[in-house]
Amino acid sequence: MNKALSILVVDDSRDMLELIRRQLQELGLNPFISDTVMDGIDILESSQIDLLITDLNMPEVGGEQLIRYASEHFPKLPILVITGYPSIDSAVNVMKMGALEYLIKPFTFDELEYALNSILSDIIKPHKTDDDESLDNFQGIIGASPKMQNLFRSIKRTQSNTATILISGESGTGKELIARAVHYSGDYSSSPFVPVNCGAIPDQLLESELFGHLKGSFTGAISDKTGFFQAANGGTLFLDEISNTSLEVQAKLLRAIQEKEVTMLGSTKSQKVKVRIIAATNVNIQDLIAQGKFREDLFYRLNVISIEVPPLRQRDGDILTLVKFFNKKFSQENSKPKLKFERNVLTALKNYAWPGNVRELENFIQRLVIMHDNTITMEEIPDYMKSRPVEIESTTTLTLKEVEKKYILKVLAANDNNKTKTAKILGIDRKTLREKLK
Repeated sequence: MNKALSILVVDDSRDMLELIRRQLQELGLNPFISDTVMDGIDILESSQIDLLITDLNMPEVGGEQLIRYASEHFPKLPILVITGYPSIDSAVNVMKMGALEYLIKPFTFDELEYALNSILSDIIKPHKTDDDESLDNFQGIIGASPKMQNLFRSIKRTQSNTATILISGESGTGKELIARAVHYSGDYSSSPFVPVNCGAIPDQLLESELFGHLKGSFTGAISDKTGFFQAANGGTLFLDEISNTSLEVQAKLLRAIQEKEVTMLGSTKSQKVKVRIIAATNVNIQDLIAQGKFREDLFYRLNVISIEVPPLRQRDGDILTLVKFFNKKFSQENSKPKLKFERNVLTALKNYAWPGNVRELENFIQRLVIMHDNTITMEEIPDYMKSRPVEIESTTTLTLKEVEKKYILKVLAANDNNKTKTAKILGIDRKTLREKLK
């Protein structure tokens, strides 16, 4: 905490008030204390308070009435609830009334510090003006690390031009989020954004999906169908997993991009389209070119602007920020109080390499929120996350593929070779896992 924020604590226990007062002072905060709700309201009215901490069960006037009063008269005031009589119903009720955090007595100093950091992080950050280049959140993408700041700057430079863009990055890094950020932050924001997962559509159907078809052009074509290119006309077509397309489809993609026109299956007449192309890949396309699996001319046509999304393990400081974000997101979605994390748990999550990247982290926090109600201890953390894999972290002779292979095999072994569970933990689908295991 780097600013002497004023914290009002309301609790009918004098011992609890004194304990919290000392803890707040140790954190560099300025505590105000009150043992009744009415005195607490007087302090709110007469002093500049940055955060309210209140017990629920108090004689005469209870904490819920104080929360309701504060929410009505000081709507921007963050509220932390503390109680020795926890229940899911009371937690949900106070969250609906405006409380942001919920601590169960007796709580540790670490738990209080984590809750305060969670609530006050936005308050104690320096105010940013429109001219500031540093962004913690750009178009819904969270990241304050240097690599993410560079990524945001790249997005801002490309957001309003028509050049094709190739986004590369490991599975789970959020390549579609990047594509959407490029689209919605620029001149195309009011036009269609059409995402196509080339790896999820059978190759024999992909051409029809991309370019459309006329009735009777092939077995099963019972009516005319508009393709993705036509649907994206005037906007952006996002071709995810572009590396999974066949050479035949690649040839037609190249022509469509070069000529800015498409021909529906079963038709001899071409249609002009104005589409900005953004493609994405989680493999090295130049390796595929060397293997004869990808057209070199299409690669250069797509790679006019190259954007590389960093893996989560390279995003210094972003892991705990994302933990906080997903904790809040899934707690709200499930009408549950936010989880608390012991300090050693946060250290373990920070040190884990997250081979499934942000998707793996998101899935992991979602499971914790659904399956647990209070504080997350090391008992709730899988063994493979508890110790930093020194043999990989400290070795500089391994290629990225070798590092990925070691992690996948480690997670697979930890789950008794259950591929479904392993894929879910890694944040990838079973098909991708099968291909990686090959």
